Amino acid sequence: MITMLKVLGWLVLLLPVAGSAQEFTVTSFEDGSQLSILRPRNTRIQVVEEGVTDGRKALLIEFDTVAWPALLFIPEFPFDLRAYGEIALDVTNPMEEPLLFRVRVDDDVRANGTLYCRTGGATIQPGETRTFSFPLQAGGSALLGMKGLPAWRDAVSLGSSGWWTLDISHIVAFQIFLASPADVKTLIIDNVRFRPAPTLEGIVDVFGQYTFEEWPGKIHGVEELEERREAEREELDSFGPPADLDRFGGWADGPRLEATGYFRVEKYDEKWWLVTPDGTLFFSVGPDGVTPTEYTFVTGREYMFGWLPGEEEQLHAYISHVTGAREGPIREGTAVNFRGMNLERKYGPEPFEAWAETWFRRLRSWGFNTLGNWSDPRLFRRDMPYVIASHIWGPHNRLTTNVPSAGTTIHDPFDPRFATSVRNVLQQQALATAGDPFCLGWFVDNEISWGNRDNDRNRYAVATAALIQTYAASPAKQAFVQLLQSRYEDLAALNTAWETNATSWETIAAPAALNDQVRSDYSAFVKEHARAYFSIVRRELKTLDPDHLYLGSRFAWYTPEAVEACTEFCDVLSFNVYRRSIVPDSWRFLEALDRPAIIGEFHFGALDRGMFHTGLVAAADQEDRGRLYQEYVRSVAAHPNFVGCHWFIAGDQPLTGRTLDGENYNIGLVTITDTPYPELTTAAREVHSEIYTNRGSAQLPRNEPRE
Repeated sequence: MITMLKVLGWLVLLLPVAGSAQEFTVTSFEDGSQLSILRPRNTRIQVVEEGVTDGRKALLIEFDTVAWPALLFIPEFPFDLRAYGEIALDVTNPMEEPLLFRVRVDDDVRANGTLYCRTGGATIQPGETRTFSFPLQAGGSALLGMKGLPAWRDAVSLGSSGWWTLDISHIVAFQIFLASPADVKTLIIDNVRFRPAPTLEGIVDVFGQYTFEEWPGKIHGVEELEERREAEREELDSFGPPADLDRFGGWADGPRLEATGYFRVEKYDEKWWLVTPDGTLFFSVGPDGVTPTEYTFVTGREYMFGWLPGEEEQLHAYISHVTGAREGPIREGTAVNFRGMNLERKYGPEPFEAWAETWFRRLRSWGFNTLGNWSDPRLFRRDMPYVIASHIWGPHNRLTTNVPSAGTTIHDPFDPRFATSVRNVLQQQALATAGDPFCLGWFVDNEISWGNRDNDRNRYAVATAALIQTYAASPAKQAFVQLLQSRYEDLAALNTAWETNATSWETIAAPAALNDQVRSDYSAFVKEHARAYFSIVRRELKTLDPDHLYLGSRFAWYTPEAVEACTEFCDVLSFNVYRRSIVPDSWRFLEALDRPAIIGEFHFGALDRGMFHTGLVAAADQEDRGRLYQEYVRSVAAHPNFVGCHWFIAGDQPLTGRTLDGENYNIGLVTITDTPYPELTTAAREVHSEIYTNRGSAQLPRNEPRE
């Protein structure tokens, strides 16, 4: 038990003070009493004398092979961290392999991974000792409109992900954890401490870059942009597209199937393939979001920008009023598009056509053959395959599922207005793509809140969301009641099976506990809901555009019921998969369904080029990004059901966060100054050149796939 004197000492040290706070060490593992706040969960700990960065001792943690092994730090009384900017800790990796570890900070004992907490993570290399920091500044990065914040030069930022805004005056716990390690993993930690954060004053320079660091490729003057434009032209002249690609980016030297004039899918030689309009086999690789526009808010954050164009300057055209933000304290306001300003500096006034020509040359030179989701429609119909991104909106009913995704609501397809909404949204886009053989197909919606197959209650979130609604106002609840009436003789039979006491069909509510019968009924409704959704979208889409593929809704969270329904109506299933690679055992269900699938999003980011957040999967540096890219693509191409994978995203996000949700990830093929990352693009060119020969000859990837 921690002594009352020590507790009072902590409380005094952690009270907010005027000005910057002093650094406060939570534990350096020198004193046995400091271990009393540690709570191992599927981990084992021991004090060691290796990996020491402060004093003579450190702590070794062994993580077991379970879903979420963790070491928790739980004080007797909550920490008040309003005077501090970050939680810092020194980490050593004693193993012979890199390790992705995560840190979660909770402001309430009810924290569950989504509510009352935020999470960060980073990869540490074999034998490496580094300082890592979790940002808390000004209530956490969420209150600053950016996912990641700058770290001290001696540290690597863990970032801060999640939609919850931490109450940093009431931190009840923080933890170090892993996600489902395949075998026992080991880390050494030392010197866990709270400390002030780096300044945010003037962190953005005239080009949208981080002011206070230097790195290879950083731009210091407009003339450098012009010089790089010419140098890249010469490089692209020397690296044309791979010789084995046809006009669509298909396998020119491979088998020839029926030429139908449009993209389609076919299983050939025990593998699913896309097939080009000319009948060649096609594996789709391409970046999402090839666009010259990405805004970041200025409103309320003016102090972060060292320079902005005045109203009389030509570049002031890239200052705009933006609405529709989904997260953060600023939902609308003045915003700046540094990417657009840099393109004008590089290519001249009205730079779109010069920029577009450069991107087409880049894509072909780097071996890409598809414009991914959310790319600028002005790039379509230019002899490069592309996909259509569509999002259904309208006045129809929705269900609130509280599943973490692009939103916490999901369509009610039983509402007759839903079909009208689908038709109204798709018809204008369908006119724009009609008859174009280079249109690969349609993604309709994105990361819908279906539920989570790994969580018993979340798996049926659609069913419980329908039951919450008022019967008269909810077509979904009415449909669920009709389903139940077909499965039970009367209401009494339902009450017996569900262990409930509903007085009418209209007032049925979710039972307190899940039993086998409730699960069966929920599962049936979830599948009927998904069948209604996918069938209506397919019907409306194919009526408007019968020639192009329906590529699904890009599953992130999903249930078996939703996937099975999608299989019935979609030409290709789509998944956004943020892992280090595709592990075959996790995708056995695709082989059982025997349908083709495509990866809509994946990426890797690093923190060695002036950015504040790695994105969803961290790499050690730019070289490692290239290695991970190759490993991922090889793992996808080796799987018989996958027909492609699309990288998210073409360009780095703004340093201070995009207006939509504050993402500021190093996940681009190019920087905010339109400068390619040579380590990544060279790796892409190499792996793309081998896809068809390796996949066509059933060779396995050179690197063993791993999570």
